[in-house]
Amino acid sequence: MKRFLLLLGAVLLAGLGATWARHNAQENSDKPKGAADDYKIPAADAARANPVKSSAEGLAEARKVFGYDCEMCHGAKGDGKGDVVESMKLTMHDWRDPATLANVTDGEIFYIITKGKGKMMAEGERVSEKLRWNLVNLVRALAAKGEPKSAAAGENR
Repeated sequence: MKRFLLLLGAVLLAGLGATWARHNAQENSDKPKGAADDYKIPAADAARANPVKSSAEGLAEARKVFGYDCEMCHGAKGDGKGDVVESMKLTMHDWRDPATLANVTDGEIFYIITKGKGKMMAEGERVSEKLRWNLVNLVRALAAKGEPKSAAAGENR
């Protein structure tokens, strides 16, 4: 009787596992392949203005979080050359290039930091709203610090 119950339990578990796997496969096949390309930020979020003025203290606080949470992908200088970019097969933007963030609002950057995007984890529950706005200020500061040498050389021609 014990063997019969063990066998019955194993069969039921295998059946449930197969059903769950089939259901997940169907859900994933229903999603469009270009889902990352379809990433939409709601207009109200994109239009949000940064309520936090950039300050040395705020940038220092943001730099600390950036150093252990963002730098591994985005690079210490915002150049997109972090330590894990190759191994994770990521395509990162160089924020120092003025064109990269030219058409991106502070609200859009804040939304991406808050909700995440692609393989980037969301910071919404992990850090305060003020710190997320300070991270926006830091991204802008990294962009203002210097453009890549290739872009600078192209402008001097």
